[in-house]
Order: sequence, then structure tokens, then C-alpha cells
Amino acid sequence: MKSKFSRRLQELNNDEKGRRWIYVPYDQVTDRIGPLAKMPPEETGIVLVESPWKAARRPYHKQKLALILSNLRHFALEQAQRGVAVRHIVSNGPYSLGLEAQCNELGPLTMMEAAEYELRVDLAKLIESKKILVLPHEGWLTTVDQLMAIQTKGGCYRMDAFYRLVRQQTGILMEGANKPTGGKYSFDSENRQAWKGDPEPPALPQFLVDEITIEVGDLISQHFADHPGRLDLEHLPATQEDADNLWQWAQQNCLTNFGPFEDAMSTKSNSLFHTRISACLNLHRLIPKQVIQDVLGCDIPISSMEGFIRQIIGWREFVHKIHVVTSGFRTLDSTKTESDKTTSNKNTFDNGAVVSHLGADNDLPRAYWDYGNPSGMNCLDTVVKAVWQDGYSHHITRLMVLSNIANLLDVSPRQLTDWFWVAYTDAYDWVVEPNVMAMGTFGVGDLMTTKPYISGAAYINKMSDYCRECQFDPAKNCPITRLYWAFLDRHKDKLAGNQRLSMPMNSLQKRSDTNKAEDKIVFERVLQTLKDDKALARDIAIF
Repeated sequence: MKSKFSRRLQELNNDEKGRRWIYVPYDQVTDRIGPLAKMPPEETGIVLVESPWKAARRPYHKQKLALILSNLRHFALEQAQRGVAVRHIVSNGPYSLGLEAQCNELGPLTMMEAAEYELRVDLAKLIESKKILVLPHEGWLTTVDQLMAIQTKGGCYRMDAFYRLVRQQTGILMEGANKPTGGKYSFDSENRQAWKGDPEPPALPQFLVDEITIEVGDLISQHFADHPGRLDLEHLPATQEDADNLWQWAQQNCLTNFGPFEDAMSTKSNSLFHTRISACLNLHRLIPKQVIQDVLGCDIPISSMEGFIRQIIGWREFVHKIHVVTSGFRTLDSTKTESDKTTSNKNTFDNGAVVSHLGADNDLPRAYWDYGNPSGMNCLDTVVKAVWQDGYSHHITRLMVLSNIANLLDVSPRQLTDWFWVAYTDAYDWVVEPNVMAMGTFGVGDLMTTKPYISGAAYINKMSDYCRECQFDPAKNCPITRLYWAFLDRHKDKLAGNQRLSMPMNSLQKRSDTNKAEDKIVFERVLQTLKDDKALARDIAIF
């Protein structure tokens, strides 16, 4: 029996004769850039591929699967309504498996270069044999050459230098060649306010749940019932109109206060004034260039404008280029890769780079996977619960709670990266591997960050209200503080000489042997307790 989507597509679809055919990957569902933006609809055909095999390779969040699949199906219908001929196929295997038959029938397909390394590897043989012709990806705002221009003599890369270069070369937020708008390139120092409850964060927008999205939700509930996470179709932007409405909501309700509270965290709001457009940006429902133009036209404080733009043309572009030049860190001397045992095509994929500059190799605690099995630390448990409910939390909770605590426990960078990959709706290999393996865990050393991003309880207490409802007192018995000192002591040899850690390392030298011994004991207790899938006891760390 045909699905409602299949019947609807059949009703709308167009004659295939005389078409030039394009393959549109799952994260390029747009006609605003690329060949679809240039070719007349009546002369164009597109091939879209659903791969249940891909969806089952990892335990992806149900909401992530729904977001990708619902957008793909709605995009198919949108293009058919424009006059484009649409071939929608289901391939229970790698994308190349389904596409090869289409290439043999239709002739060479054109596509924009795949963003994900994993998809580029999958399609490599079809590309080499000229069955797929690759055009540059027009969604990116920068080039590898720009990244290489700021590479240090030691072979490292720094986002600040990259960001300044991009600003200078594009003229974005510039008043002349070397004069940034507002007098400086970054207003980060002004964007570190804790949120005390005012102003009120906006309610999240809801979207019409049509029969196509409902059908996708039913499919996921039936075939991926064992995947983690909650399906929340009312907050899922599934169409181009939904994505545009989300962006309008964000401009009107978030951007003014985004800057000051960019780093704030709260139990009362999972996103505060973050726009939540990252998933739509990474699907290219929203186009980065247009988003930047829109923000430049907004009447908002310069600190909010610069802070938001830095996220797009600074960090987002930076991590993508890092991923490209290192092939996802596979080309580093310290890198190992593991064969993916979940696929029968062993020559197609691997599990990715395995890096650990500090030698961290502990398993990720079960508390990250199951918020019904809490750690006992309210900051971690609050954020984990939000992630499995929404497939989202903002960048400071990702960095200074989830990554920080995993770092302090010497969790394997690869395991934490894979967790982020499956848990977040905006996560793809080019996003999470640099963000988590490089920045979040310092897994590749100082290649693209200057120090591990770690903290004790004081920072979390300063920037959030998590500690107020926690069994632990940040000044008396929170284990995170002793975990912090134990981390510095364990890794003091590799961290010696790091200028950005000079103050805490000097403090470590002055720390008493008794305290250092207790720090180590707390680390071992916490690690074992979480390995045993138990919550931490209130007296696990007394100062």
C-alpha cells in the first residue's frame, strides 16, 4: 500500500522527458543555491534518496530522524509543485547503492559537493567514474585557502585569526579595510551575563503538523522505536515555510538579547535567547549568506549582532574547513581509525578518527544516555534531559556542562563525539568532530584550540541556576571542583607550559598533598559510581 506521501508526490509529479538530473543530498534541501537555483524547473529533475540503513547505523535521536525525513519529503513535494520532476527512492543500504541504478538509467547526475565526509566517501566511486559530477557547495561562505592563510608555523589554526581575515575580506561588520564596526572584532567580553529571570525568554514557535509529518512520525515510532529521544512534531520545522517562519521568530524575539545572555544557562529555558536555527542552517533550509544579510539589517545592539555573526562566519565556517583539511582528523599523525562493524560494506565507512591527546579512554557514563538514570549532578542531569527531549541545547551547555564533565572524567573523545552526533538534531560529522574532539575534549591537542575547556563548580554556578536545585553545594561539596583539580594534576605534564592555564597550574602547585590525594579519591569514586550506573551520593566530595 502506498504511503500518503507517495500518493501525493505521484499526483504532483511532472513528466521526466528532456530533464537534466540533479542528486540532492539529505542536507541540501533548497532551491535557493546550487544548480536548482539556476535551472528552469521544467527542464530539471532531482533524485532524492531515503536510506533506512543510514538511519539505523547509529542510534539517532527520533527527533533528528523526523527532522531530516520530513524535510526531505516536503522538499520533494515543494519541488514537484514548482514543476521539477522528482524521483524519490528508498535504498536499504548506502546512498551509492540506490544512486548507481539511477545514474545508469538517467546518465550522469549533478550534485553540489556533500558536506559530510561520510557521504563523500560513500559516493567516491560514482564520482571517480563520472557517474556523478560534483559542483562546489554554494552554502559555504569561506574557502580552504582562507583557513590555510592563517595557519601558524606550527601547523595550528585559530578561529580568531580566521574570523578577522574573513571579516576583512568580506567587509562584513567593517568600516574600511581594517576598522571593525564598533571598534573591535569581538564583543565576547560583554556577552557573559548570567540570566536572572528577566527579560522573559520567548516561547518556542509551533508549526502545522500535516499528514506528511504525521506519517513520518508514525514511521519512526514503528521502525525506530528503540532509538532514544522524544518525538515532538509540533516544534519540528518541516517545510521551507516553517524554516522561514522560525527565522522570522528568531529575529523578532531572540536577537536583541542574544548577545548579553549568550553564555547563560538555566533550568527554566533550554535555549533562552538562542535562535535554534542551527538545524535548519545545516539542512540549508536557511542559507547562511541570507541569514547574515538579514542580521545586518536588524536594529539590535552591536554586541548581539557581532556575537551572532561570529557564530556563522567565524566558528561554523572554521570547524567545517578544519574538518575538510584534516579529513575529519584522519590525517593526523596520532589518529587511528576503527572499522565499522555495523555495515557489511567494510570498504565504505569507518567509525571515524580516534584521537586522545591526553590519553582519555574511559567509557561515557550511562547517565548521558538515560535521564531516568541520573548522575546526581543537577547541571548534567538537566542538560541531558533537555537533549533527549528536544534534540537541542545551546553551545555553552554543550561545552561547559556535557563536554566539561566528560573531560574531567577522562571520557574517550570518540565516544563523546559519537554521542553528540546521534543526540543533536543539528549534528553532522563536520560539526561534531571538530566541536567535540578538538574543542570540547582537547582530543587533538592545540591544533585548533589553545587549551582544554574545563571548569570547576564555580563557573557553572556563576552562569546558571543549576546549583540552586542540586544536592551539591558548589562551595562545599560539589564533586566537579575536585574533579577539576584532579584533572589538572593527572595531566600536568602535557599541560605544562600552556600560557592560558598558567594561573590554575600555579594554584595546583600550591595545593596541599592532602587535597591532591582527596581530589584523586573523589575522581575514582565518581568514575566508579557512574560506571555502576548509580547516582552520586551527597557526601562523595567534602571540601
